[in-house]
Amino acid sequence: MYCVETIHLNHRFQANANVLTDICMQVPTGAIYGFLGPNGAGKTTTLRILLGLIQKQQGEVLFFGQPFQQHRLAILAKTGSLIESPSLSGHLTARENLQIMQHLYQCKKERIQLVLQTVGLPDTGNKKVSQFSLGMKQRLSIAIALLHQPRLLILDEPTNGLDPNGIIEIRDLLKKLNEEEGITVIISSHLLAEIEKLVTHAGIISKGNMVFQGKLKDLINKQYQSSRLVVATNNNEQAIAIAQSLEMNGNTVNGQITVPLPAADIIAAFNRLLVQNGIEVYEMSIHKKDLETIFIELINQ
Repeated sequence: MYCVETIHLNHRFQANANVLTDICMQVPTGAIYGFLGPNGAGKTTTLRILLGLIQKQQGEVLFFGQPFQQHRLAILAKTGSLIESPSLSGHLTARENLQIMQHLYQCKKERIQLVLQTVGLPDTGNKKVSQFSLGMKQRLSIAIALLHQPRLLILDEPTNGLDPNGIIEIRDLLKKLNEEEGITVIISSHLLAEIEKLVTHAGIISKGNMVFQGKLKDLINKQYQSSRLVVATNNNEQAIAIAQSLEMNGNTVNGQITVPLPAADIIAAFNRLLVQNGIEVYEMSIHKKDLETIFIELINQ
């Protein structure tokens, strides 16, 4: 059973073409799921539909194996969220903002100090939220989302506008919540590089279509599959023949031999045979596409 699942989700605004087309999101329980895509890809629309902020048009939305429409209140009671800009009262302190939400959620007062400590804001005292940095406001918004002890946290671009230190703080906080409290996290972003150190699973959306979904290691496998071994020698013709004897299919590009990246022991054997056959090796290197490049290729395909 998935923590969150959408089945053939489609959505359009008025007469426009589909904003979402056949979205089948599958978020495993206990995962940190990175929902990735460029601005305008449909990330926020999807998350708004999940939370009932936009009425679903076509498809199914399941939380904890239950249909959202029939169990809306029970599901929202287990879900914390931060969609787009945090809604905070700037003239109040962090504690006062939390007290308002504590009354709405009807949870224990002790939760206020606990979530302030969890997000690293226990000592802000009488400082007004209007005086907070953007990173502090984001952490306070997450504290509000945690107040009622949710099992699921949905965050829409929570690192937008943060400096590198702020991004690291949010990343460490979400890892802590996932590992220590078992909270499943869905986090959207338009930058893979920002959150690839955080997520366990990823879904990549482009122009309203899901172009990749799976474990982060599956995306890394795509990186490996596109990697090449590049070799420069004084006798490329003979070197290619040796490569073929090792079942390495290579060709010459710009005066260099390039082959799909083989296992490490095959690379060592290839190098050894080149030297034994008197071939001078000027260069032997591995050329990899980084994950960001693979991400760009997926959203542009």
